[in-house]
Order: sequence, then structure tokens, then C-alpha cells
Amino acid sequence: MSDTSASERAALSRAKRDPHPNAPGAEVGIDEALIERVVVAFYAKVRREPLLGPIFEGMVADWPSHLVRLRDFWSSLVLLTGRYKGAPFEAHLAMPELGTDHFGTWLRLFDEALAEHCDPAQAEVFRARAERVAESLRLGLAMRRGDPPVGGVPVR
Repeated sequence: MSDTSASERAALSRAKRDPHPNAPGAEVGIDEALIERVVVAFYAKVRREPLLGPIFEGMVADWPSHLVRLRDFWSSLVLLTGRYKGAPFEAHLAMPELGTDHFGTWLRLFDEALAEHCDPAQAEVFRARAERVAESLRLGLAMRRGDPPVGGVPVR
């Protein structure tokens, strides 16, 4: 048995995953520090927002660990690091109150964080992926719940 704990192994695994050289984020100057700034600023907004805040506060017990997981998620999306190993759909399925309005609010707050921390090209890389994530989750949740997946996520 190794003397290395699971959390230490996970940290080592994350540290070894460099951005893919052709990652869309790398091409516009997105790095891990920018991802961290965006994620921290965005979720600070989410936690204060009256529609989303209570949902997330009720679901997330350990915010520091959750923010690390979210940084891994966004690193995987924009830098193609492959660090995120999770099931975002299943996590959101556990939130029965999530609907189109929630995703629209999520995107609006994300845009605010992007405007505060990114140049326009960087913001567009994040935004394009955020819109796809929101729409995918919205459609998947509607279908799983037996709701008709009409309309789209109101964007901006």
C-alpha cells in the first residue's frame, strides 16, 4: 500500500495535466490562474443570487473542495487538460427545482464574471462552452423528468 493519500494522488494527477497545445483557451491566453479567478468570482455571485444561492448552498457542503472540482471542470473544457472526472448531469439531476430560468440566470452571472476577468476573445471561449453546458443540462434534465424540452436557455 502506498503512503500517498487519495487527495494527494488526485492533486498530483491534476498537476501533471498540461493544457493541450491546440486547446481553444490556450490559443487566447487562458491559463489556470484565469480559470481560478473566473470560477471564484462567478460562484461568489451565484452564492449571493436569490434564485441560485439557496439551491447551491443547500447542495454544496464544502465550498473550497467544490471550487477545486469546478476549476478542474473548466480546465478540461477550455484547456483540454482532462482533469475533471465527474458526472455533472447526475449532480444537477439531484436539484429538482432547476429549470430554464435558473440556467438563464447562471449564464447571466457567468457573463458578468467573464466581463470582469477576461478579454473579449477569452470570454468567448468560456461563453461558448457555458452555453453548451447550460443547454445540454437543461435538455437532459427536461427529458429525464418527462418535461417537454421546448425553447432554449435565455442567453444574455
